Amino acid sequence: MSLTLYNTLSRKKEAFEPIDPENVRMYVCGPTVYDYAHIGNARPVIVFDVLFRVLRHAYGADHVTYVRNITDVDDKINARAADEGCSIRDLTERTAKQFHEDIAALGVLPPTVEPRATDHIEEMKALCETLVEKGHAYAAEGHVLFDVNSMADYGRLSNRSVDEMEAGARVEVAPYKKGPMDFVLWKPSKDGEPGWPSPCGIEGNGRPGWHIECSAMAGKHLGDVFDIHGGGIDLAFPHHENEVAQSRCAHGTDAMARVWMHNGFLQVEGEKMSKSLGNFITIHELLDTQGFGGSRWHGRVVRWAMLGTHYRQPIDWTVDRLVQARSSLFEIAELLHDADVGEAPNEEVVAALSDDLNTPSTLSIIHGLMKSARRNPDKRAELKATLQFMGLYGSETVDELDVGRTACDVDEAAVEDLIAARLAARRDKNWAEADRIRDELSGMGVQLKDAKDPETGEVVTTWEVAR
Repeated sequence: MSLTLYNTLSRKKEAFEPIDPENVRMYVCGPTVYDYAHIGNARPVIVFDVLFRVLRHAYGADHVTYVRNITDVDDKINARAADEGCSIRDLTERTAKQFHEDIAALGVLPPTVEPRATDHIEEMKALCETLVEKGHAYAAEGHVLFDVNSMADYGRLSNRSVDEMEAGARVEVAPYKKGPMDFVLWKPSKDGEPGWPSPCGIEGNGRPGWHIECSAMAGKHLGDVFDIHGGGIDLAFPHHENEVAQSRCAHGTDAMARVWMHNGFLQVEGEKMSKSLGNFITIHELLDTQGFGGSRWHGRVVRWAMLGTHYRQPIDWTVDRLVQARSSLFEIAELLHDADVGEAPNEEVVAALSDDLNTPSTLSIIHGLMKSARRNPDKRAELKATLQFMGLYGSETVDELDVGRTACDVDEAAVEDLIAARLAARRDKNWAEADRIRDELSGMGVQLKDAKDPETGEVVTTWEVAR
């Protein structure tokens, strides 16, 4: 199997050749555990789970090491624990457990290793010491800072020059910094915050900066140079750029990871997700409450909907997208629930995934396989094996997949009111509002049918509960 991946570092697709085919190594930035993970956080979890599956298929399950970390020391964690009046440990344990439960529902395999930042403090301190010894970092007023000007090609990953970054910087420059772009490797702990004895001759307790955490954990579990580093595009700068700087300068290598992969942004119903807009959605809300479009959604549905857009492209998270995914899975459940599982996934699907994780093409192929399986029961085993390979189906029944509203709990009066509001919006040519109401009804499991009254010419809308 020939695998090609888009490399952010080279800005092109490249044939993937692991450093050691007996141990293919991948690192992906995991959650900061202070609250429920939002649906944007789910995207890299799902995307790199698919890549993990593809790598295991290509090289063998025992020959792939996937590391996804947990950040359990951070300013947000400290602030949330203080707000809730609980210990930091209680908060991080609870939210890590929530994260694991939510992503398990999305059909995600556990990583090979899941390191926690607080278990790697000594490795972080050692990196600080090494960087200072090599002239790439310095201690100042209780901090250890990376000297950006000590690295000739800083900015290569994000394709930015230091001059451009300095010109665009809007942060207040601390007086103890040598340069405005220098970033924190270690900082003093305030009263009540977690702290450890500081490195580099600094008195008192301190704690690591965010960037040094991933460099330390990746280095310990994957080595100085490894195959793939992944995460959201929002992490490319400054987080990943700073990881590269720390790791390369500490280890004296020309790379931290050979391939850098980034998934695109997620927006909700055409707008950026934010709490102020009221469209901030957590994975937990999608799975366990009536939090989006008046419906809750099965994890397989969320996964299918997420994979409908190529990972490098931005994705618009809509109710209609989820409804379509649920409809496909209903059909699959009716077709395959009692079917045997084949020995291997479909070769066309594997080939599409091997082309930089082309999941839209993959889903198109799967729809073709569904048509074949309806005509020929002998094709069902391969289809089921293919879906399980992708984490899209686990023998759930239609009733198990249909965790949203059904005919027995649809409020008919509310439906009629929404239909009337939609028709009024259409008469006013407010198409955006009409579409929004249609999506809300779709989320309730309501399917609309518009037709013209032959006598009046007016649009008449009828409805039924979709299955």
